[in-house]
Amino acid sequence: MTASPEATERRVQTICLLTLSFIAVAGALYWLRPVMIPFILAILLSYAIGPLIDLLVLKARFPRGLAIVAAILLGFLVFSLLGGLISGSVKQLAANASTYEQEIRRLVTEATAALSGMGIEIGSDQVQGALSKAPIGSTVVKLANAVVDMLSNTFLVLIFAIYLLQGRRPGKKSAGMRGEVDAKIKRYLGLKVALSAATGVLTGVILAILGVDLALVFGVLAFLLNFIPSVGSIVAILLPIPIVLISPDAGWGTLVLAVALPGAVQMTIGNVLEPKLMGESLDLHPITVLLTLILWGMLWGVVGMVLATPITAVLKILFEHHELTRPVARLMAGRLNEDDAAEAEAG
Repeated sequence: MTASPEATERRVQTICLLTLSFIAVAGALYWLRPVMIPFILAILLSYAIGPLIDLLVLKARFPRGLAIVAAILLGFLVFSLLGGLISGSVKQLAANASTYEQEIRRLVTEATAALSGMGIEIGSDQVQGALSKAPIGSTVVKLANAVVDMLSNTFLVLIFAIYLLQGRRPGKKSAGMRGEVDAKIKRYLGLKVALSAATGVLTGVILAILGVDLALVFGVLAFLLNFIPSVGSIVAILLPIPIVLISPDAGWGTLVLAVALPGAVQMTIGNVLEPKLMGESLDLHPITVLLTLILWGMLWGVVGMVLATPITAVLKILFEHHELTRPVARLMAGRLNEDDAAEAEAG
């Protein structure tokens, strides 16, 4: 059955309006990222510490205000402890920067000599001159400082979280769409935080036993990057390689173990435990996850990639509750063709 010209015109207008709205919203999100990122993190933090507040209020009989303050102080203490430990590791890295630069030059000299023996001539003096001008030590320090920068908005996140938690009623379960959003996000965050924490702890312990510098930083990065589907695990495995290569005391055996053992941890938790425990809790197609990962990464950087999956899951739930956007929700779940076929058979 052919659609009428009026229906076709309305559909074209709807698509155009949705496209313009998407562009406008994306621009607003990019412009407001200094405020929106801490706000979204505060929402996730309120979900994370909400059960602790419920426990203090309902079981320990704490006043609600005191329970919120206690939970916030605990969160602030954890963030401060992580920031202090990472800052100490970064300072140690900065102190050894000259040693790393000498090791890099030694590796370059050996590599150019090996290539010369194979008949490939590379100007060693030019390479050494370029390295002397390159801020190798400061670049490595800046990369490690990225984690500290992510923790630097802790105060603003906690302020937002206090206001969000004040409007929350301990023990009260939401109904309808909000209840569904709450249930899915709580399940996702609880399992993801636990599995990511296990990944980060095991990675940090393995690297510390192997004597890799910045083992704590790499453990924290493994925890954070585990929130980025697929790509994050690969990046977390590869990150220690440069530090191991430029460490004077590390050999090839250390390099192999520093990649293989954390890789085995990532594979076991990411491909065995996580699918078994989480199942289809978010109901998102892998292509949807990949595209939203790229989109939120373009808008908000690394933090956007970490937040991409829970944000997309919430949007899908919202789309499912409105008839106009329900096809978009089915498309995000990868079930558009199946539902269309079912509706055709029913008709």
